[in-house]
Amino acid sequence: MPRFSVIVPAYKVQAYLHECLESVLDQSFPDLELIAVDDCSPDACGEIIDEFAERDARVRPVRLPRNVGLGHARNAGLEQATGDYLVFLDGDDTLTPDALRAIADRLKETGEPDVLVYDYARTYWSGEAVRNQFAAHLTEEGPAPFRLDDRPGLLKVLMVVWNKAYRREFVERAGFTFPPGYYEDTPWTYPVLTSAETIATLDRVCVHYRQRRQGNILGTSSRKHFDIFAQYDRVFAHLDAHPELEHWRPVLFRRMVDHLSTVFTKRGRLPRGTRAEFLRAARAHYRRHRAPGAPVRLRTRVRHALVRLGNHRTYRLLSLASRVHKKTLRRAKELLRGARGGALQFHYRVQLRLPLRADRAVFSSYWGRGHGCNPGALESAFRDLAPHIRTAWIAHPEHHHTIPPATHRLRPGSAGYWTALARSKYLVNNVNFDRRLVKRRGQIMIQTQHGTPLKQMGLDLQDRPAAARGTDFAELLRSADKWDFCLSGNRHSTLVWERVFPAAFTTLEYGLPRNDVFQRATSADVARLRESLGIPAGTVAVLYAPTYRDYRLTQRLTLDLERVLRRLGPRFVVLARAHHAYAGPLTAVPGGRLIDVSDHPNVESLCLASDALVTDYSSLMFDYAVLDRPIVIHADDWEAYEASRGTYFDVRAFPPGEVARSEDELIDLFAGGQWRGSRSARLRATFRERFCPYEDGFAAERVVRHVVLGESGGLPRVLPPAERHPVASAARTQPVPPLATVPAPGSPAPATVTETL
Repeated sequence: MPRFSVIVPAYKVQAYLHECLESVLDQSFPDLELIAVDDCSPDACGEIIDEFAERDARVRPVRLPRNVGLGHARNAGLEQATGDYLVFLDGDDTLTPDALRAIADRLKETGEPDVLVYDYARTYWSGEAVRNQFAAHLTEEGPAPFRLDDRPGLLKVLMVVWNKAYRREFVERAGFTFPPGYYEDTPWTYPVLTSAETIATLDRVCVHYRQRRQGNILGTSSRKHFDIFAQYDRVFAHLDAHPELEHWRPVLFRRMVDHLSTVFTKRGRLPRGTRAEFLRAARAHYRRHRAPGAPVRLRTRVRHALVRLGNHRTYRLLSLASRVHKKTLRRAKELLRGARGGALQFHYRVQLRLPLRADRAVFSSYWGRGHGCNPGALESAFRDLAPHIRTAWIAHPEHHHTIPPATHRLRPGSAGYWTALARSKYLVNNVNFDRRLVKRRGQIMIQTQHGTPLKQMGLDLQDRPAAARGTDFAELLRSADKWDFCLSGNRHSTLVWERVFPAAFTTLEYGLPRNDVFQRATSADVARLRESLGIPAGTVAVLYAPTYRDYRLTQRLTLDLERVLRRLGPRFVVLARAHHAYAGPLTAVPGGRLIDVSDHPNVESLCLASDALVTDYSSLMFDYAVLDRPIVIHADDWEAYEASRGTYFDVRAFPPGEVARSEDELIDLFAGGQWRGSRSARLRATFRERFCPYEDGFAAERVVRHVVLGESGGLPRVLPPAERHPVASAARTQPVPPLATVPAPGSPAPATVTETL
């Protein structure tokens, strides 16, 4: 008897069915049966199911002689199920990696509950994934298992069948089955949750719920949407048959009214000419099942009144009034925004006529993100070495917590922001300020840049349309004309910056201030950072930080981080950091040994906390080399990246460490120990000599003494590499443990290789 019976009905989903079935069969928890039901689909769903059944004995195909719909197709799968728990999955959705293992572990932890509710994320054709907005109700804190009476807020989670695992004995004993028609989940989920003696939750995304552009029943105009009335009749019939559940009637009545009003107000669901009929039927259901008692939020009372009255003319009048109100409000906001913008620009012009403040400096980085990078290191140096200068930092409000207390906080676009730009003597940024900034006589602008360029920059992008994406190169040069100083960490950077940003600035080849911390941090700092990130003691922490792909619109990884960790064993953890250009983490299922650090405000802290870096073409490799810690380059798409973005040298020919061209090669490098071997050290030393000549911990001091204090001589001398002592990684300072065994990549058998850490 398998642990799980995964039931997948299939009808007109041939384009997605392969991915769906593979997501089940590729689970790290293999104790399952996959019951794939061909609902007499007119496309190739049946053939696809047969192909999977031939190659994997766990697949049990069920073929229906006629199309019976989603509910009855699930029933056909239920009849064949033999697993301890039932898991439902629609044919166009997928399980996330390791989902069944996480579900199995949680079921065991909570004493085999009747129902386990887990989370999902909506995935869009654009590649965007958005987690369920009511995920907070799936918290695992508190007693478990529980009854719905203990946590009624669970009803706010989407009432579908596929975000839960059901104990088969419970389902069979209660006689739960699916009805025909649309909205078949409704008379299943409500009775199941209200009847379950034991419920548990899993705060983890286990299902990717595909939002199809076309073909989704909720976006299809059909009279079948009238099926919702019969489905709620079944819900209340269940309550009638179980008097002990009567106290749920007011809650379910309120949710029915919410659901009916949603179906009515969503454009495109009801066919033309049927809206008045639907509203009359909704009014009849309101009167039939009315059960006062459940509170209704103020903003939904109008929708409830709409269902209660059931008058289409009333709705049209209310709808017209609402549209007029929204249009008026929108127009008023536009006028107010225009007036405010004009007032701010007038304010800025006035400030430009007032005296410059020689004791003021304003900083920003990455278009209003938090305190960090080279501007952050310089801002701290300003306060330490030039305390007479008052500093301010421009950042969006959500990043204000990263700004030191002694530094004034400014919000982009505010009056204070324009005042600071107009009257501060020192302007420091690692990107450009607002293009409307007027550079005043006496102002000093420091362009810090944000790394050493491997990829092409500035004017070199003129023949790289995928990377340039409509860049206004004339405006780019106008911005460069405002720079007084441009920071550089090496001769390579100096030559690139002066060529691709041809302007009259002075290059300060002093090193990058953000890397000073690597020479000044202590082992205690490293231990504190690792503890704050949740890195278990005695483990090797690998920072994985891929760069942005100009030839891709979405963040699509070629590395399966969960698989990498499984292969390498429990001694390794991965700190996964997505590029800030992507609005989302690298994995939808962080936790355990896979720690998402995409939102961490300071990448230098992540470098200090880690023991090795894995990246592709990110400029972080140049900074990480300062730490003299192992670097592995994962260059699986170099040709595509180089063709779209353009690079200044082939990092595979001159790497900072070992190079892997595939996931298996990467695993081999770590499993075999080459990642930190003598060859890796030699490559890193050569790379560091070329690209890190000034990274001795005094870069920020050199800049402040030269630019602010006017010291042309006597700047801190550059320490030679032999005199530099970057803080060691935690793994290097730990005693060498006994040999560890690591599964050999690509080996299904328990063959092992050994590694000395």
